[in-house]
Amino acid sequence: MTTRTIPRAAVDAYLRVVRRPVDGAVALLPGDHQGARPVAQLSVDRADARLRDLAGRVLADRELRADAARRRVAADERERALRLRAEAQRTQQRADERLSERQQSAEERREAAERRAAQEREAAERRRKERARKAAETERKRREASQKAKAKVEQEVAERGKRERLEQLERRDEALEERSEALTARDEAQRLRDAAASAKAARKTG
Repeated sequence: MTTRTIPRAAVDAYLRVVRRPVDGAVALLPGDHQGARPVAQLSVDRADARLRDLAGRVLADRELRADAARRRVAADERERALRLRAEAQRTQQRADERLSERQQSAEERREAAERRAAQEREAAERRRKERARKAAETERKRREASQKAKAKVEQEVAERGKRERLEQLERRDEALEERSEALTARDEAQRLRDAAASAKAARKTG
């Protein structure tokens, strides 16, 4: 162990002792790869690297300064990883939001389509009932018209039959009257003949 190795080890041990409570406090912060804990841990690592670099300058220890540089590079890489992870999370979040919006929009379109379909079914059912009502009304009117026409025909037939029977009765009455008149005329003629014969017979005897 060289004379420079001892101060380097002392610096490392001192920083470990100093960092122990700080690391403990940082470990209690929320977050894993994101959030307050990794950001705080990054700040502690950067402070550690600066102190090591300062100690290296004071002690003229290149190895200590190189270790500080490696720690800074590592901290930069972790910071870059944090930024990329945060950006990836934001991208994922935006994608999730867009997906959620598309799903919501699709659900709204589906619900709207279902409402339209229900409305169309209801309208079709109303139209069907209206057609059935009109058809029933038309059939009722047709039956009524047919019944009225039938009743009219029957009435006309009955009236024509009455007229024909009346005409027959009138013709029969006329025939009976003519026959009665003929019989009366015949009886009168016979009476006149009988009277003439009686008168003639009386003249002969007188």
